[in-house]
Amino acid sequence: MNVEIRNVYCVGRNYKLHAEELGNEVPAEPMIFLKPSHAVVPLDGATLELPQGQGDIHFETELVVAVGRKYEPGMSADTCLNAFAFGIDFTLRDVQSVLKKKGHPWTAAKGFKSSAPVTPFLPLEKLDMLEQQDFSLLKNGQEVQRGHVKDMIFSIQHIVEYIATHYGLGEGDIIFTGTPAGVGPTASRDRFELFWGSERQGSFTIA
Repeated sequence: MNVEIRNVYCVGRNYKLHAEELGNEVPAEPMIFLKPSHAVVPLDGATLELPQGQGDIHFETELVVAVGRKYEPGMSADTCLNAFAFGIDFTLRDVQSVLKKKGHPWTAAKGFKSSAPVTPFLPLEKLDMLEQQDFSLLKNGQEVQRGHVKDMIFSIQHIVEYIATHYGLGEGDIIFTGTPAGVGPTASRDRFELFWGSERQGSFTIA
């Protein structure tokens, strides 16, 4: 399913165990940040070039939902969203740590080219579909992350309403909904595979 991407919204710390593994407080409201649309690349078995010489680059596997129509007040997420996929929120972790200490924005740590690879989008008829299976990430054949929408701190409906109210939400926008526990560093020649249940949705290798 083709999605013409406009804005790339991301939700930070939306799984309790992930917040705890990084020593962060669990947020009282959704923590939203943005990535440039240029950060999005297809997860189609390609080799990804990521920044070198800036410290650890961590993988963060996420469910990604796409907006099919402009959000209007009171609209359900079922009506607003029309597709879903899975992606990686790549993070320059050492850079992010420095930025956090200085109180600076996260763009340098989160918004670099190829920092938001995404699998092909699948049609989303009802949000209930997303509760049918876990999503997971394999690194060099070993599972490193597994998540389920029921474990989110903020539901997809809540996230949609929050982003729409504060920033606006329209056709072509996509939302990275947060990562479960298990994030970790990447290295050259690492191979990653993303699954929804037992079905592989995409793969890639680090250059």
